Amino acid sequence: MSEDRPSWDLLAYRLPREPSTPRIALWRRLRRLGAVQLVDGLVALPHNPANLEQLEWAAEEVTEAGGAATLWLATSTSKAQDRALAERIRTVAAADYLTVAEAAQTAASGASSGRRRTLRRLRRALRAIDARAHYRPPEAEQAHDAVERLAELIEVTT
Repeated sequence: MSEDRPSWDLLAYRLPREPSTPRIALWRRLRRLGAVQLVDGLVALPHNPANLEQLEWAAEEVTEAGGAATLWLATSTSKAQDRALAERIRTVAAADYLTVAEAAQTAASGASSGRRRTLRRLRRALRAIDARAHYRPPEAEQAHDAVERLAELIEVTT
């Protein structure tokens, strides 16, 4: 592997269509990790020990559900492919951050009842997104600022 090029952890998997519960559980796990689907049954994450360990757990769940899974450590053939994959990962995180920012703005402009509960939920959401945002998009700051403004509004109005 080239030292100046990123490496990618890949999980190739195949699960039976029925029952659907293992497929849904795997999809949710991969989403929480911030994995990007390259093609059907192949996902990627930036290589690091934590991501590799999580994909190992996912592969084990696939096998336990009667499917097949293999893990790969890979490099792409071009920097352009690396940038494109990183951008796909960043784009998913950006959309999640924008959802949080919009929810914080809605809560701030709406009725004060339920703001504290919304604030707790949005802070949990931010922690989860931060954990899977392998390439932090600019929208992250927008979301954090919106949640902080909501917290300040709650503080002022109580």
